[in-house]
Amino acid sequence: MPAALPRSNGTGAKTTEDRLSFLVVLYLICVVLPITVHLGSVVLTTLRMLLLVVSVPMLVSLLLGRYGRTIPTDWLFLGHALWLTAALALNNPDRVVQQAPSVGVEFLGGYVVARACIRSRAQFVAMCRVLMLIVLALVPFALLETQTGAPALLKAIRALPGVTSVELVYADKRLGLERVQSVFAHPIHHGLFCSVVFSLVSVGLWGQMARTKHILLSGILALMTFLALSSGALLALALQFGLIAWSLLFRRVEARWRILVATFVALWILVDILSNRGPIQVFMSYATFSAHTAYWRSIIFEWGVMNVFGSAEHGIPSAFFFGIGLNEWIRPAYMHSGSMDNFWLVMAVRYGFPGFLLIALGFAVQVTKLMRLRLAPGHPSLMLRRACVFTFLGLSFTLATVHVWSNIFSFVIFFIGATAWMVQPGAMEEDTPAPSEPGGRRVPSYSRFAPRGGRAPAPYRRAPQ
Repeated sequence: MPAALPRSNGTGAKTTEDRLSFLVVLYLICVVLPITVHLGSVVLTTLRMLLLVVSVPMLVSLLLGRYGRTIPTDWLFLGHALWLTAALALNNPDRVVQQAPSVGVEFLGGYVVARACIRSRAQFVAMCRVLMLIVLALVPFALLETQTGAPALLKAIRALPGVTSVELVYADKRLGLERVQSVFAHPIHHGLFCSVVFSLVSVGLWGQMARTKHILLSGILALMTFLALSSGALLALALQFGLIAWSLLFRRVEARWRILVATFVALWILVDILSNRGPIQVFMSYATFSAHTAYWRSIIFEWGVMNVFGSAEHGIPSAFFFGIGLNEWIRPAYMHSGSMDNFWLVMAVRYGFPGFLLIALGFAVQVTKLMRLRLAPGHPSLMLRRACVFTFLGLSFTLATVHVWSNIFSFVIFFIGATAWMVQPGAMEEDTPAPSEPGGRRVPSYSRFAPRGGRAPAPYRRAPQ
């Protein structure tokens, strides 16, 4: 039987179910402390070791409905994990035993930890606050790195005996500043992580702290995203600022989001008609720091697609169903680097179109369910839902311009799992504010925000619609 949604104990104190699980805190610490141990040919990070212990029993419990009803994304992500294993077994049989469990545990492990441990509004808010504190703790190290170019925490970890960490990335300066790698495998990953936290705090925690403090913290998180000097992260940040501005400017227009979607579709069609390039190529040309980078990414996209669907002109066989695995992809001779700055394209090239479709559908189904939730003005979860949708939209564009792997890959999937409680049957009804009598006096509520048979607590501050 699916586990019941957590409720108040009637005293105003948090119940055990409303506290953030220590496992979530430990998971997030492992994400930002990339300590690596080599055991022969096996590479184990602190995150992988944690997930190897908890993933399988939690996955079984998830599929049995012990964390609430299963949702389509659960099965789509499980299907992706099984498909990538089959693709690796077919393309790289000598590496499947080593590679499939490590990638699979980062993927499914991060997801099931979030599904199991974040199942209420209070837990989600607590997670947002922990993420905010993590980024704030990284601020002095990031500011130092903008001047020195040296990620101090990574160098400290690599200096410890018996362990190592991710490789240090020495990227070219941008805007006269060193790009901040912080504690991640690449500056792009630092920017993506901070962009997610920015949206969750600036939008999701609206009204839950003093306004001056909220604006200051949001500004710091935006600065941390900027310091990555990554076009993908800055694209997500710009998109989120745009969505926030749209929601404020047109807050009295009920159909504002339908108007925005219609405007986007119209612009897409207009670009397709008027430009001699496809909309995707036009988008990539404006989502980079230089014309050279835009041109390079357009070539990567063109040849990556040919590696999936095949090209008789260039002698490229089709790898539609199972991709090419970990093998080198076919590209022009002048492209010495095999780097592919597009997460969605990597999924298709590596695991075939079905592998891409399963993970993309899991992503799309979840954001669609969130967008279709009907929440009344002033609903306690309204701004949290909006923050999650903004983050999903930012991620979808960012992942089209960058590739993610290891810890940050797991974190992206973790975030998707952390939003699943919102689409559980009855979750939003449990969060509905207590009704009022005609005179405005709050009446007793039987939700978890008021003691049973008692006076309801003070209403939440009304958020801008």
